[in-house]
Parts: sequence; structure tokens; C-alpha cells
Amino acid sequence: MKIKEYRTQFIQALTLMYDEGEAESFFYLILEEKQQLKRIDLALEPDLVFSENDIDVWNSILKQLKLEIPIQYLLGKTSFYGLDFEVNENVLIPRPETEELVDWIISNNRTIEQSKNLRILDIGTGSGCIAISLAKNLPNAEVFAIDVSEKALATAQKNAALNEVKVTFISQNILETLDLGQEFDIIVSNPPYVRNLEKEEIKKNVLDNEPHLALFVEDNDALIFYRKIAELAQKNLSDSGKLYFEINQYLGKEMVDLLEEMDFKDIELRKDIYGNDRMMRAGFR
Repeated sequence: MKIKEYRTQFIQALTLMYDEGEAESFFYLILEEKQQLKRIDLALEPDLVFSENDIDVWNSILKQLKLEIPIQYLLGKTSFYGLDFEVNENVLIPRPETEELVDWIISNNRTIEQSKNLRILDIGTGSGCIAISLAKNLPNAEVFAIDVSEKALATAQKNAALNEVKVTFISQNILETLDLGQEFDIIVSNPPYVRNLEKEEIKKNVLDNEPHLALFVEDNDALIFYRKIAELAQKNLSDSGKLYFEINQYLGKEMVDLLEEMDFKDIELRKDIYGNDRMMRAGFR
């Protein structure tokens, strides 16, 4: 079968659950990964064909996409801040909003002088996307990353090797941590922050496939991770250091109040590309 003919069938088969543009983007992502072909190749050689084995592989992927399994898990990879990352069911798929948080930190510490000897800690690292992106773009910094999931840490370690950066990964339950044991200039976290009451807003492909341990918190204590991390920052953040968070879009005011009550200064709440309260920065002065 000609690839262009299969492309039409593939997109039509997915339009009941995805819009046409998204279905088309899936097709070209898979084409590049499985066939090492780009859109331009198909335009230049419209008579390219799939073998029967190719069609079996594609039909298997199509079947899983119809079950709303994220394409990043099917391909085993994704892109974040210009870098490639392995992803699987043990880690969240990195989001564009988190890229904004990373960019904020990098822009605040971009020069060699600023990044020299910086000690950075990423709490709840998951795939390692934050820690690794910071290590890649702030090469003079010493980067550490914590996660409670051994399987997530194994994935993060692979991603550090893939992107040729050094990150010290630590297996640790942050809620049971009394002291971080050393001082950091930057502490960053994108912890679980989705309340159970917000589950109905979560897309089915996320709810059914991504790790709930990294997503959800109880409704009656939605800021549990932020409070704990801020307490640790009081002990382990350097005098001129900064605390960065990705937050629940509905809890911006509550987050500002929490940090003010804990005597943090220079608190800044920022919106993401979608206009939602999404990230914060604070320090002691």
C-alpha cells in the first residue's frame, strides 16, 4: 500500500477522538520514528509504499492510539526544551508549561558568572526533564534530583546519559525528609498538585496512563508538597537562593499566602502560555 493512502486511512480512523491536525501530527511523528522518513520525503516521493510488516506495526500503534494511550509512551520518547527524553508509564510526559519554568530559571542564571558553582536541587524529578535541562544549559552548575520512585529514577538516569550531563540522583521520600543535608542556591519542584475534585478536567489519555503518584493530592491538603518543600528550603536554601515551583492553576493566591506566612520574600507568581497561574519564584531577600 502507498504510504500516502495509508496516511488518509490513519487520520480518518483517529478523527473521532482527536482533531485532524493532531492525528496528522501523530502520523508524521511515527513516520519519522519507525520509517526514518520526514514529511518532505513523502512529498518528494509520493509513490513510497509500506510493506505488509510495516502495516502490521502501524495498525498495532493505531489500535493503541484509539485506546488513547499517549503517543509519547508508544514511541518511548518525547522532546523537552530542545532535548530528547525517554518516557514510559513510570514518569509523567513533560509539558510545555514546565518548559516555561525551566526557561525562567535559565534566564535568571544564564551567564557563566551567574551559573558558576550554583547548586541546584530538583524535587520530584520524574523523567529528569527539569534537572537535565538545567544541567545542559547551566553547565557550571552542580545539579541534584530527588524522587520517591525507583523506576522513575532509573528512567531519569538513562535520560541524563542520553543528554550527556551529570546529575546526582537520590532516592528519597520528600515528605519524610527532615533536612536536605546541604545548602542549595536553587530548589525547584513540579510536585503532584492535581486535586481529586479536578479529575474530571483531566484528559482520559492522561488519567488512564500517567502515574497517579506524580499527579494527584488529596482535596483536603492540596499544598502538602509545597509546604514541606518550603519548610526544607527555610533550612537548606542559601541566603541569596531562590525557590521555584510549578503550581496548580487554581491555587495561585493560596500559594502566595503560604509563602508569605513562611517569611519568603520577592514572591512572584507567573502565568503560563495559556494564561493560567502556573509558576512561582521566591527567596529570602
